[in-house]
Amino acid sequence: METINKDILRGGQFLVKETKCEDVFTPEDFSEEQQMMRDSVKEFVDREIWPKKPQFEAKDYALTEEVMRKAGELGFLGVAVPEEYDGLGMGFVSTMLTCDYFSGATGSVATAFGAHTGIGTMPITLYGTEEQKKKYVPALATGTKFGAYCLTEPGAGSDANSGKTTAALSEDGKTYKINGQKMWISNAGFAEIFIVFARIEDDKNITGFIVEYDPNNPNGITLGEEEHKLGIRSSSTRQVFFNDTEVPVENMLSERGGGFKIAMNALNVGRIKLAAACLDAQRRVITESVKYANERVQFKTPIANFGAIKAKLAEMATACYVGESGTYRAAKNIEDRIAIRQEEGNTHQEAELKGVEEYAIECSILKVKVSEDVQNCTDEGIQIFGGMGFSEETPMESAWRDARISRIYEGTNEINRMLSVGMLVKKAMKGHVNLLEPAMAVADELMGIPSFDTPDYSELFSEEKEILAKLKKVFLMVAGSAIQKFGPELEQHQQLLMAASDILIEIYMAESAILRTEKNAKRSGEASQEVQIAMAKLNLFNAIEKITSKAKEGIVSFAEGDEQRMLLMGLKRFTKYANMPNVVALRTLIADKMNAENQYCF
Repeated sequence: METINKDILRGGQFLVKETKCEDVFTPEDFSEEQQMMRDSVKEFVDREIWPKKPQFEAKDYALTEEVMRKAGELGFLGVAVPEEYDGLGMGFVSTMLTCDYFSGATGSVATAFGAHTGIGTMPITLYGTEEQKKKYVPALATGTKFGAYCLTEPGAGSDANSGKTTAALSEDGKTYKINGQKMWISNAGFAEIFIVFARIEDDKNITGFIVEYDPNNPNGITLGEEEHKLGIRSSSTRQVFFNDTEVPVENMLSERGGGFKIAMNALNVGRIKLAAACLDAQRRVITESVKYANERVQFKTPIANFGAIKAKLAEMATACYVGESGTYRAAKNIEDRIAIRQEEGNTHQEAELKGVEEYAIECSILKVKVSEDVQNCTDEGIQIFGGMGFSEETPMESAWRDARISRIYEGTNEINRMLSVGMLVKKAMKGHVNLLEPAMAVADELMGIPSFDTPDYSELFSEEKEILAKLKKVFLMVAGSAIQKFGPELEQHQQLLMAASDILIEIYMAESAILRTEKNAKRSGEASQEVQIAMAKLNLFNAIEKITSKAKEGIVSFAEGDEQRMLLMGLKRFTKYANMPNVVALRTLIADKMNAENQYCF
């Protein structure tokens, strides 16, 4: 089996172990079946969603529901659902692929799709009893009923376990009565199956319940008015109120007090899927920007010929290419880990839960990076369009507004930054990632004399890979010194954690782009990957600049005197190029390729 023949790193191990390019999955590795799925989703979106953007912006909630029903009829809502519950039973990469290409045209549909297939359906698929799955999942997989996820409350956002909604067992022991208020509930306006989190008595953790909703027999459930939002305007978002809502005891999801675990694991999956959901939005914005730049003539020449515009287009494309590289690399790691666990005898539920949980660090990294890249991309899209970009007549302003929520969804980017470093430290404590020895080796290296040998950089990416190895030393140097300094109190130093997280993020994404490009250059020839090589090199240059800045910020926050000087000298040593690339030439090459093809073409 393919998975056994590869060296699959555990989550977080990318920092301390080298990955061979042959062992990463890339979008160029999609199977014929996956390519057909991608093409059918794109065709559906181009027919049913993209031409109707003005209607979505006019808060046509009924149109969102209609599109979702059509998607259900075509099987798009059940890609991840096992076949025995009327799904397609496809793997994790195919699930990500569908989410990617379904989500690009408008954030309204992307949100409805993500909320339904992810947090609306998945908790039952992965935590439900056989009876619960048979009763609810087929309707959700086929789009005959829609799901919503009721976790957030006025006083419980990032601190999800602090909810005040209660569930009280009836005297006859047959039902729970739920009372409370939930807010920001996606799909609430048309959902009929709610996953609701409530606290039983004084339990430490919340509990999950499957709650049916019928508008003709509301059972104590009332919906607030549709929220008026900055973006995702046709995504139904309402408050949901529960007043003595009766739920049969058999509708408890998982065990009592298991709700917090369900919520956290749902977020892990949601994070990597959110990264996927931001990719096609970038591709479409870039393509529209290239087309406009080629058409818009100023000073007797298309603005696409201007260096300032080329720089923007190249950076937008590079960020998208890098996002694809990291997202599908992690998706395949998760899929392989699920397959290995199933071979070892885990059920589908156990294997998928543990497979995703294994790569929770990468899920947080991708959520942060790609959500910020899509915001930057849409912002630059507006700038390229100039005054027209600010107008509702172009797709730029709605794309910019829709992109903004992605930095808040699935745990804010600030929470995810701190989580990524926190989870890595916990993995190190459990012995799952050996951080201690490499960190001590870096500390010893700082005390030694640097090598002045001139390495051989004749092979593709040989210098870039050496720099990547040094950037990993930067993280180990900063994080190792900080852990030594603060110990368990490190989590109280949030600005330091955020700086360390940015270093971690840039390392993973830069490595992913380099490995993807190296793999494709080996099988198709370097000439075929000339522009992708340029993107990988441009991204690494940008990563070094950011890592240098964030490492300095971190170092001066906890070190002074000789220690600070030594760490800053180490930083300089670890971020030094032998042959710095001509970034202006790289950007020009990237932009010229897209301008010639009049689209994002990678």
